[in-house]
Amino acid sequence: MLIAERDYRGWDAVEMARLVRAGELTAADLAETAMDLLDRVPALNAVADVAERLDLPGRATGPLAGVPFAVKELLGWPGLPWTMGSRLLVGHRAPGFSPYAAAIRDAGLQVLCSTTSSEFGLLGSTETALHGTTLNPWGEGLSAGGSSGGSAALVAAGVVPMAHGNDAGGSLRVPASLTGLFGFKPSNRRCAPTGPEVPGLGALVVDHCISRSVRDSAHLLAATERTGPDAIHPPVGLVDRPGHDRLRIAVLVPTLMGEEPEPAVRRELDRAAALCEALGHDVVPAEWPGVDGEALSRAFFVAAARTMSEVARSVVPLLGRPPGPDELEPFTLELMAWAGTLGPEVDAECDRALVQANRAYLGLFERCDVILSPTLARLPWPLGHLAPAAGRGVLVRRTEEAVGYTPIHNTAGCPAMSVPLGRFDGVPVGIHFAAAPGADRLLLQLALALEEAAPWADLRPDLGWLERAA
Repeated sequence: MLIAERDYRGWDAVEMARLVRAGELTAADLAETAMDLLDRVPALNAVADVAERLDLPGRATGPLAGVPFAVKELLGWPGLPWTMGSRLLVGHRAPGFSPYAAAIRDAGLQVLCSTTSSEFGLLGSTETALHGTTLNPWGEGLSAGGSSGGSAALVAAGVVPMAHGNDAGGSLRVPASLTGLFGFKPSNRRCAPTGPEVPGLGALVVDHCISRSVRDSAHLLAATERTGPDAIHPPVGLVDRPGHDRLRIAVLVPTLMGEEPEPAVRRELDRAAALCEALGHDVVPAEWPGVDGEALSRAFFVAAARTMSEVARSVVPLLGRPPGPDELEPFTLELMAWAGTLGPEVDAECDRALVQANRAYLGLFERCDVILSPTLARLPWPLGHLAPAAGRGVLVRRTEEAVGYTPIHNTAGCPAMSVPLGRFDGVPVGIHFAAAPGADRLLLQLALALEEAAPWADLRPDLGWLERAA
């Protein structure tokens, strides 16, 4: 049975689960409606693959049972291709459920599809040789961001109430900012693992979701966090109400590279700071504490280059040759070529840079509880701005210019979130909040208070242009 569009899009995941438990609708009703809405916006191009079979329970099991959900194609999910957004891995399948995927399954979420990502999650725009270009529902010609661009686009379009994503330097928070959604990155290693935990780029990746409501994000965190002997932090449990403590909030304005945000972004940051003051918090200006942004950026791209080189070497026995332009995009190939020019001393230099940056940044939390900044230094960028054929030098520079606030939280292990508090000229402007490692509860309580004071659930894009494009 199709559900009325207004009702379906007005419910968050928690409300959908309640209705299923109450017997007022079924998981099949929700799935049918989600797929119908998806069929209306094929131009969005946010879906990588549709699930071969839906496991729709006859009765509600799990806290989010029956809720339509999507997983980013970087997460292995049985029954879906596991391509990592790359032609290199077409036909690749997940061998089974990772602990994190099993937690999603056990929460009762119904995975309808996988969502598009930039190739191997490397770039901040979802434009790939494998799937094409994912659009941003907020405007024709705008990027949905990356690498979790497909998940953000599906949620912003109201197809699903929340969707999985992951974040190694902003890949959840950046698309959330660009599409007017809530994007929460938990503390590193808070959630169940998606695979072997090894050093390098993979150690920076944190899995969670992009959602419209804060409580959806909080419910998924409660369902997927570690609670056993492998837990790094004390479990958060379900955060279901705002906090009332007076917080010390420090405001950072320039990016890690020392660049000022665009004037429109700065105005929205000032408005967010004023809102925090109105809620009773102490808001004070701050400065980056000796973090070398250029060294941090270099460390990120070195880690990415080394990882891609290892991936390429691993498939040589299967291909009988190194992968080339038929399998990998220009940016990935350029990263690999650059990796070949790096001496062994570079890795030690990058490790030292990360240790120094993390120590300096975490020192800020000795003087404050929360750090406030823009999520991005600029307004939503056009398609093509971070396309994989733009050239490595251009892409590194443009990434540093736009994504200058988020990466430090992955290296330092901090929980962080993009909150859709800002608007300018009809497009969203995300505002970023971060806390010390392990302080996920504090951030979620703040998010609930912000959502209560400045609700954003009804601020949605006009999808008419997307539906006409179909």
